[in-house]
Amino acid sequence: MPGNPAGPGGKRPTLADVAARAGVSTALVSIVMRGAKGAGSATRERVLQAAREIGYRPDARARLLRSHRSQLLGVQFGLQHPFHSDLVEGIYAAAEPAGYQIVLSAVAARRGEQRAVETLLADRCEALILLGPQAPAARLAELAGQLPVVSVARRLRPSIPGLEVVRTADDEGARQAVDHLVALGHRDIAHIDGGRAPGAADRRRGYRTAMNRHGLGGHIRILAGGLTEEDGAAAARTLSAARPRPTAVMAFNDRCATGVLDTFLRSGVAVPGDISVVGFDDSHLARLAHIDLTTVGQDIPRLAHLAVGRAVARLEGDEIPAGEQVIAPRLVIRGTTAPP
Repeated sequence: MPGNPAGPGGKRPTLADVAARAGVSTALVSIVMRGAKGAGSATRERVLQAAREIGYRPDARARLLRSHRSQLLGVQFGLQHPFHSDLVEGIYAAAEPAGYQIVLSAVAARRGEQRAVETLLADRCEALILLGPQAPAARLAELAGQLPVVSVARRLRPSIPGLEVVRTADDEGARQAVDHLVALGHRDIAHIDGGRAPGAADRRRGYRTAMNRHGLGGHIRILAGGLTEEDGAAAARTLSAARPRPTAVMAFNDRCATGVLDTFLRSGVAVPGDISVVGFDDSHLARLAHIDLTTVGQDIPRLAHLAVGRAVARLEGDEIPAGEQVIAPRLVIRGTTAPP
């Protein structure tokens, strides 16, 4: 007979509620829920059926607290970054099979990295995975002295003892974007910069290197930009008014590129007919049918797997390769690039 999915008084069902429904002791219910030896198959099934009927679920966190391990990985991410949300999804997929749970703490316009990390530490996270951290190296070194820390998507030079780094070869991604545009016939290629954002310096350097390698040093044009659609829109307004106008532009990331596309659309500049646009990240935003953005893809599942693997290895005392892990990017060609 179906039972009430709550215990007495509407409270969350407890072991005692399961025991009363199954007609066994609370100790026996505990044995069954822990998967320990000491209960026959028939009794075990009766207990599990009783738990299902009243909606009982074991409190994993309470069990971990009793064992003096939280087995929680704290993840700091940017609330407004599609790339970060894709990474978080990958981190969940990598952490759960390893027996760890994820605690999220967002960085937002009115919530800085310091607050985000403090929240994770207060939740007794055993390790931190920081997505695109912008904190000073000294702060990251301080954290790495307290617990295992993995930085994702940011180059750190010099390396910080105890801090694991997993990132994409951003400079190579920028070179791939320029190579693609040059192969289409473009020569006047502009770059909308990411300022001081993680990865921006490498992408800027990769753009310069590729342009010089193709003999296009005289066409190098770097515009102030940033991480957001508004940054891309501002740069696009400058490009729209420029004479001569470049025939192609590589934006710092997909959000920035989306702002470029919106501004060009509103001002009557056809993409890719008048100007080609390339983003960076291959976030879910770039894959939307109405955006269809050519972009440099970061291997999100690989980055997430390595980040979790390094955090868990540090916690479990396993050996891990020394130095940072650098993952190759790949160009994803869609509908925003064409010959000039």
